[in-house]
Amino acid sequence: MKFFVIGDVTVDHLYHLNHLPAPGEEVSPLRATMEPGGAGGTISVTLARLGHSVLLGARVGEDPFAEYALSKVRESGVGESAVQRDPELLTSTITVMQTPDGKRAMISYGGANRQLDASKLKKKDIDSSDALIVSAYSLIGGPQREYAVKALGMAKKANVTTFMDLGTGAVNSVGTGLLDTVLGCDYLLLNQHELLALTATSSISAALLSLGKRGVQKVVVKVGAMGSIVWTPDETELIDPVKVVEAVVDTTGSGDTFVAAFAHAVLSGMPLAGSALAANAAGVLSATSVGAQTREITAADLNALLPG
Repeated sequence: MKFFVIGDVTVDHLYHLNHLPAPGEEVSPLRATMEPGGAGGTISVTLARLGHSVLLGARVGEDPFAEYALSKVRESGVGESAVQRDPELLTSTITVMQTPDGKRAMISYGGANRQLDASKLKKKDIDSSDALIVSAYSLIGGPQREYAVKALGMAKKANVTTFMDLGTGAVNSVGTGLLDTVLGCDYLLLNQHELLALTATSSISAALLSLGKRGVQKVVVKVGAMGSIVWTPDETELIDPVKVVEAVVDTTGSGDTFVAAFAHAVLSGMPLAGSALAANAAGVLSATSVGAQTREITAADLNALLPG
């Protein structure tokens, strides 16, 4: 299958701490690493490792970080013909501070990603794809939003399957304003916090009912250690988490890996619940290594964890 992915490419600076610093406090990390990341990069890399043809729509600077941000993209064989270079802005970076109990704080610099130029989007790239995956960070604003909205319009006209991956930063920035843009997507994927913020409701059931009234047909809610919830107007099902023998060490990018594996399973013909179970498996596997793109996940890895 061929995927077109729109989303950020970043360099992630990861700091594992005993506790998050208070204002004015200086702390020393238990471990510090630098890894390639970003939703666009991680989704693309995961899909390529699962055996798909992938084209990435993103923008980086003309700086040393650009090559590092794209290192796993290039290594996994993702197409870069839609990756743009910005002559002025730097490649996006994200600083992640994480504690052993899962608390996180982040500093995110959008940089070159936010200037993704819609005039360079090629209709043939969308029309020739089996699916379009858009990270909602691309919808925060500016030229990148124009690019993503234009691609979604092209995909709808060409009957290309669309997946929308919400993100906490995107929902916090735009809030319920995202609704009108994401309503037409075939699959909406988000976590519990994002779901409630997007719909301005106080419970998962109320939020899903609200989306249903707006015409949404398929929703997958990531609920952490509980697994995920799949919803259609006709059914709601909790999909149990998948257990692995390796220890979970870093959840950075696990949600992006989840999205990629879900899209992989859907286009491979699996039912909604089975696709979510495959996504649960991929998400936890990715968390057994430090860095969003470090753990290579193949179709064989997923099959080994799935029943039957």
